Amino acid sequence: MSFDFDLFVIGAGSGGVRAARFAASFGARVAVAESRYLGGTCVNVGCVPKKLLVYSAHFSEDFGQASGFGWTTDKPKFDWTTLIANKDREIHRLNDIYRSLLVNSGVTLMEGHARLIDPHTVEINDQRFSAANILIATGGWPHVPEIPGKELAITSNEAFFLKELPRRVLVVGGGYIAVEFASIFHGLGAETRLVYRGEKILRGFDGSVRQHLHEELVKKGLSLEYNADIARIDKQDDDSLRVTLNDGRQIIADCVFYATGRRPMLDNLGLENTGVALDEKGFIKVDDEYRTTEPSILALGDVIGRVQLTPVALAEGMAVARRLFRPEEYRRVDYKMIPTAVFSLPNIGTVGLSEEEARSAGHNVTIFESRFRPMKLSFSTSDEKTLMKLIVDADTDKVLGCHMVGPEAGEIIQGIAVALKAGATKRVFDDTIGIHPTSAEEFVTLRTPLPAK
Repeated sequence: MSFDFDLFVIGAGSGGVRAARFAASFGARVAVAESRYLGGTCVNVGCVPKKLLVYSAHFSEDFGQASGFGWTTDKPKFDWTTLIANKDREIHRLNDIYRSLLVNSGVTLMEGHARLIDPHTVEINDQRFSAANILIATGGWPHVPEIPGKELAITSNEAFFLKELPRRVLVVGGGYIAVEFASIFHGLGAETRLVYRGEKILRGFDGSVRQHLHEELVKKGLSLEYNADIARIDKQDDDSLRVTLNDGRQIIADCVFYATGRRPMLDNLGLENTGVALDEKGFIKVDDEYRTTEPSILALGDVIGRVQLTPVALAEGMAVARRLFRPEEYRRVDYKMIPTAVFSLPNIGTVGLSEEEARSAGHNVTIFESRFRPMKLSFSTSDEKTLMKLIVDADTDKVLGCHMVGPEAGEIIQGIAVALKAGATKRVFDDTIGIHPTSAEEFVTLRTPLPAK
């Protein structure tokens, strides 16, 4: 059977663009459809603009520390509109780069909502195209629970386009998005309160990391409230929001920001016209090679609900392109030892197993941990502490996990992730000479383990 395209990608986010570009470079006839913005969530309303806002929020601390190093400045003044305008320009620049990458790779770019008509046919802008393979890479969408007044809340989709910085912000959630935006709003000067229904923020992260970040956020003046949830939101005459908690208490805010999870973006995609099956959480079921239960349709990234990180989607996109069109170079994505960062203030960087995961897996673990005040804070009144932690298998000496809370944690852990991926032992860490004076050298000078539990 003759098809218009060898591969039709629905969704021009990180994974979809990677798959489309490289498939085209391998000689395939490729089309990609995008209904919102090139680059997907990460580039437009996710990691990239968020990191820009994190940089801005951190300046409030940098200004306060500068005087100890001899700098005298007038009282800094923050302007939200300048930040957002500059952010918009940068995102538009990146959108153009993504467009150029696709077009210059020979990909046919279609802008509009694509819908599956059958396992080999896609309809977009009232036109139908056939494809030997169809890849679904439509990403995720913020989820707000069904409560009275939910329409008054915002999510990360809207936060980047606020006309002004809210004076009082209530952040709902305890995951990395909630923690990051709480840090951003607080650092930019908003009175910020985080409400989480769980026992402690960042479920799934190492226990020491969770506790340490909690302590640092509280020291900075950010209000954290656990075992609490919102029952309803009501708008008041002065446009402020009256938030009623499930225990009856009320909080007045100017902005309620929800970060309570994301769902796969499968709206009006036409899956009912195919044999594509979903799992119990609503994600698309795929095998180890990203094939759905419909043989001609594949899926990757956030819609399959595995590891919802941009670099993982990139790796999955490359794997799909290689398997379909350059099989001699194909290799499966390894989901072990994936490093990640939380751009809270202070930052978190982590790779490998948490202490809890290591013990649960039956490892005989030795823990090395250090908490110290970074050198940069020597001339300031800040009492912020950095945490560094290694989880080591006592029987094999292999380093199972590495965790950090502190400045540039993501940058430091990225390098260490290479060592852990290569199977580094504690002896390798000990034999590595540190770079002095840096915080990172602490990882290669940890010698005294914590007492066994």
